[in-house]
Amino acid sequence: MHKPTIAISIGDLNGVGLEIALKSHQTIQELCHPLYCINRELLTQGVELLQTEVPKDFILHEVSGDFQIEPGVISAKSGTYSYDSFMSAIRLCEENKADAVVTMPIHKEAWMLGGIEYKGHTDLLRQHFQAEAIMMLGCPEMFVALVTEHIPLKDVALTIKYKMLKTFLLDLHASIGKKKVAVLGLNPHAGDNGVLGHEEMRIHKAIKSVNKNLGAEYFFGPVVPDVAFTPEFRKNFNYFVAMYHDQGLAPLKALYFDESVNISLNLPIIRTSVDHGTAFDIAYKNRAKTLSYINAIKSALEFIVKK
Repeated sequence: MHKPTIAISIGDLNGVGLEIALKSHQTIQELCHPLYCINRELLTQGVELLQTEVPKDFILHEVSGDFQIEPGVISAKSGTYSYDSFMSAIRLCEENKADAVVTMPIHKEAWMLGGIEYKGHTDLLRQHFQAEAIMMLGCPEMFVALVTEHIPLKDVALTIKYKMLKTFLLDLHASIGKKKVAVLGLNPHAGDNGVLGHEEMRIHKAIKSVNKNLGAEYFFGPVVPDVAFTPEFRKNFNYFVAMYHDQGLAPLKALYFDESVNISLNLPIIRTSVDHGTAFDIAYKNRAKTLSYINAIKSALEFIVKK
């Protein structure tokens, strides 16, 4: 049976990405053909730091670059290389040489030091493809899609507009299919009918309009945020829309930190990622966990099958 090819963006080499890729390789290569976007010289450096060996079937897509790996250090050179690795993985998909991209974690400050204008993978994808990419994170037990991502909290209420939210919900439905989705309110108590804020009126209007457009009740809310993730509520929903980053990801990571993945929806390519950072504190100490990465590969394969 034909196995898909997945381009692996190696992430910030001063972090745990390379360790995870090496540890997981035997499991991953049974599922797909992984193509690692890193050059032989840097791979050799990393392997020596980890005191391990390169698997014989560890196939590289050479990405030029030469610098000293410094475990746990925020570095412009390492940031730039993680960007170059990601762009090479994207190009492999655009050229039909890979079926999906799976990304290891980058460090946003390292990107900034390297002069890279984007705030992260999703921001880059959104601008590269001129498409409204949706960031959804989670695992089969619970997925959370984010209306706003890496913006200051003070800007969230101003960003949430009726038309923007309506488009977001329609795009989400097109990406995940006929799933029931709980849409969180922004304010405590979901605004208490305007007593604690008026944003919920926009949210309610968008939900009502989208459901009418779709001809069925797929979206529910606005839901009171502090009860949405209780066990009782989650008996009926495992897809959620959060208005801002920590509203959705704090409960997700409290419940499913190790197994969650990051999925970019509403794009012409398939992209999934680990749902954790570079973990500089344990870089090259052989302590990194692999479950999120393995699940990211499996999620990418599921989307390939659906495509």
